[in-house]
Amino acid sequence: MASDFRLKEQLPALTQRIVSTYTRDDRINHLGHCPLPKYEIVVSILEDLKDILYPGFRRREGLHIGNVTYHVGNLIDSLHDKLTTQIGRALHHDDRVRGRSSDCENQIDYEAKGQSIAIAFLELIPQLRRMLASDVEAAYDGDPAVSGRDEIIFCYPGLEAITVQRIAHQLRRLGVPFIPRMMTEWAHQMTGIDIHPGASIGEYFFIDHGTGVVIGETCEIGSRVKIYQGVTLGALSFPTDSDGQLIRGQKRHPTIEDRVVIYANATILGGKTVIGHDSVIGSSVWITSTVASHTTVVLEKPNLRVRGSVPDELRAEANYQI
Repeated sequence: MASDFRLKEQLPALTQRIVSTYTRDDRINHLGHCPLPKYEIVVSILEDLKDILYPGFRRREGLHIGNVTYHVGNLIDSLHDKLTTQIGRALHHDDRVRGRSSDCENQIDYEAKGQSIAIAFLELIPQLRRMLASDVEAAYDGDPAVSGRDEIIFCYPGLEAITVQRIAHQLRRLGVPFIPRMMTEWAHQMTGIDIHPGASIGEYFFIDHGTGVVIGETCEIGSRVKIYQGVTLGALSFPTDSDGQLIRGQKRHPTIEDRVVIYANATILGGKTVIGHDSVIGSSVWITSTVASHTTVVLEKPNLRVRGSVPDELRAEANYQI
């Protein structure tokens, strides 16, 4: 069927109608000469960092002790430049959003700030490697299905998510806006695991399976914690001020102390909620108040209704209603 060129003549008018919505007070456009952080470069920063954190497991093959210094040096040099530019852009845009600067002023100053933060972050890479090594050990010790640590680094979405979150968390602690959240939302897309960069997570952390896990901004998690798929560590409510606006900056998410296990689809809510150390939270429970240390919380076994014949061995195991 041939195209009707008369219909295509409507497109210039449509373009004008669209552009007319780009008003000065429009909050979903960014028109100007001051660049924003670039999403694909932020993702490339993560890929470069993972090449350093897990050398030989990612993009570069044939690494050995004779050439790894050269390889890492190149990556560090590239990361310095990319982080400096992207952090500078993020700082500048954040100030514009908050009304602390006019458009495109003092760009050189923001790049200098970006460089200072970039160097401070790169200095943290040895610490990040130690933390992530403990996370790999947690997965190896906690999952009998895994054949070795290499499988965890290659395959486990939980390790991918916590790797990105630990990177983003350090950048956030250094005062970088926007970029940490861009990183963790990219990891969310890749893994189905949503961990806010503000969450504080101790060493030897393991997410088994992982899909559907949500960990909120003000959540505090101790060391040697293990959680399963579908777990939500969320907010119980959102307080508002006298004008009905959300009050930000308060602790809204739970505290999970050391050596806690949280099974699949459990929901734990509230900034005042504490799960005491060495506790076990069973599947599908809903918790909004503090649980003492060394406590096990489980649902009572439900009654199942099954239509049709039931094998004797199943009938003996549960209270079936036919």
